[in-house]
Amino acid sequence: MIMRKLIDKHVTLINWYQKKFKLSDYQLLWLVFFKGVLITIIFCKIF
Repeated sequence: MIMRKLIDKHVTLINWYQKKFKLSDYQLLWLVFFKGVLITIIFCKIF
């Protein structure tokens, strides 16, 4: 029950950001990919 609410909230947030910045699914996937790469690089430099 709690997990379902979390998933629904996550989907709602993703849809909101996608509409706000007018991103296609493809653009959103690339954005999330590069965000992950950037965060990984930052963590590797810190630790």
